[in-house]
Amino acid sequence: HMRRLILPFVVGLASLCAPSEAGAGQAGVDRLPPDVLDVVPPSAHVRGEPGRMAVRPSSCRTLPTDQTRRRIVDVAVQEWAFFGFSVMDRTVEASDAARDGSRVATGTGRQPRRWRRLSAVESARVAASIAGYWAVTPEGTWIVDRQNDAWNGPRGVASRWNSPWSAAFVSWVMCEAGLGSATQFRRAVAHHSYIDQAIRARDGHASEAAFAAYDAGEADIEPGDLLCSSRRPAYRTIAERRGQMGEGARSHCDIVVKVDETEGRVLAIGGNVRGTVSLKLFPADRGGGGPLRLTSTAGAGRPTFAHLKLRAESIEAGAFDSSPTVAAFGCVVGTGAPRLARADRVIPGLSPARC
Repeated sequence: HMRRLILPFVVGLASLCAPSEAGAGQAGVDRLPPDVLDVVPPSAHVRGEPGRMAVRPSSCRTLPTDQTRRRIVDVAVQEWAFFGFSVMDRTVEASDAARDGSRVATGTGRQPRRWRRLSAVESARVAASIAGYWAVTPEGTWIVDRQNDAWNGPRGVASRWNSPWSAAFVSWVMCEAGLGSATQFRRAVAHHSYIDQAIRARDGHASEAAFAAYDAGEADIEPGDLLCSSRRPAYRTIAERRGQMGEGARSHCDIVVKVDETEGRVLAIGGNVRGTVSLKLFPADRGGGGPLRLTSTAGAGRPTFAHLKLRAESIEAGAFDSSPTVAAFGCVVGTGAPRLARADRVIPGLSPARC
């Protein structure tokens, strides 16, 4: 059993630690077998090759709410590994901003905003997964059809996706985590759709909604919650969005997977972050002793305005560390395989004892 669990990670780590094509991104590792983590991969929601891909009719899981938080974390962490353990360290960017306020705002800090285009090989590897994220949204069919046109163009499978897929990623995670009904979570191509649903829930008008919206710092952040920012319009509070509900907005939400008060940070995973699924490290503190909140520099010009709190039972703040993906990765590192520096920054103390 452990041999089957470890082998994909050994193979993946070998490719991750080897020199890679400049600007091509880094390949991830295979998803866990279903007897370790029962997740239907997003690629199962589509069929065919890039250029001739089609959405496959399918449904989402519906599970008891006492399983929801852990499922959200476990599913999101597995996708992060599949896409290559990318880490965006906003705690470093925040330190830079404290010394020079212009660096974060202009994107000239240690981690430039411009994302690197994936190689054709890596683009082909993840194409069906991104299409599968889209497939669980109401607009998925026409978006995948339009992407086929791009794939049939001069860049082939390496073509950039025709629409930002961050909301589709969150929608698929919620679909697979057990929030199968639209009354629980409104899957959509834009984050503002389910942000608005959470605002209505907070206002008492969506009793079945899985999330309720709070202003940043109003409630304790927990794994499984969503943290959302907006660029156009640049909202600062839920009240500002409440006055424009139903209208389009360029927004982004990340899935909280760990609250690390010892290090003063919140770990969250988002899709289409510099072209991949990335883990963000946000600086956070309790300020005057209230709920933990992201610091003012954590948003790099797009501060968190909405905290969508999952209306479900709590789990441990470090759920990320005990997720099946991290546990499997720990088995490999503990046996002496080369450490992946990016992941080791957020998974300290890996040892074979986890196995």
